[in-house]
Amino acid sequence: MTRPVLEDRATRLFIVLAAFFCANALLAEFIGVKIFALEDTLGIAPLQWNLFGQTGSLSFTAGTLLWPVVFLMTDVINEFFGRRGVRFISWLAVGLICYGFLFAFAAIALAPAEWWVAAARSQGVEDYQAAFAAVFGQGLWTIAGSLVAFLLGQLIDVAVFHRIRRATGERWVWLRATGSTAVSQLVDSFVVLYIAFVLGPQKWPTSLFMAVSTINYAYKMLAAIAMIPLIYLLRAGIIGYLGRERADRLREHASA
Repeated sequence: MTRPVLEDRATRLFIVLAAFFCANALLAEFIGVKIFALEDTLGIAPLQWNLFGQTGSLSFTAGTLLWPVVFLMTDVINEFFGRRGVRFISWLAVGLICYGFLFAFAAIALAPAEWWVAAARSQGVEDYQAAFAAVFGQGLWTIAGSLVAFLLGQLIDVAVFHRIRRATGERWVWLRATGSTAVSQLVDSFVVLYIAFVLGPQKWPTSLFMAVSTINYAYKMLAAIAMIPLIYLLRAGIIGYLGRERADRLREHASA
């Protein structure tokens, strides 16, 4: 008798990984509207970086807390489910992000109840509707830049991952994971800011664009390096869950 699809461990694993990937990508988009100061968060003095004639403290979007997890999920899915798996979840995530923003803008357009507009004044929010619109109504240039950069980065990541895999075989898991992230996030970090803030209405000068993009890329690479042990831990957990034989078959098929 054929085993039901949802009882297959590899199928359930892919569903869990894809769900976690999409949830993190969607959350990163929505919380990314907040900019936080890293030094103040850590309780240290501002570092005052100086790049391309620009100076400043280390400020990032809150979405940077989740993007390293997205990179990790990409590498794990790449390892066991290959190009088709990564492309599928990437397009799925883009579709869900568009769906989320569509309903966010629809919610903003709804006429607010009069009592609700003033409901949070005791918390210092004078106009709840304006605050809601500011948080969830991200600019279309920002949304477009983020989506294009995300999808482009994912497609580059999967291509570089498998090129390194072909060159090194099954050795050096850390190299193909970190190497693919290094290339894909170089593109992602610069494309998103270029579309959102250079082509967009803010018209950033080249020096500011280069400085902020470089800082963001440096952060992503440090996060990717810091997560190398997690790649090995998650990989070992998946092999234990699937069994060595099934895991090897999946990885062999993924690398084809």
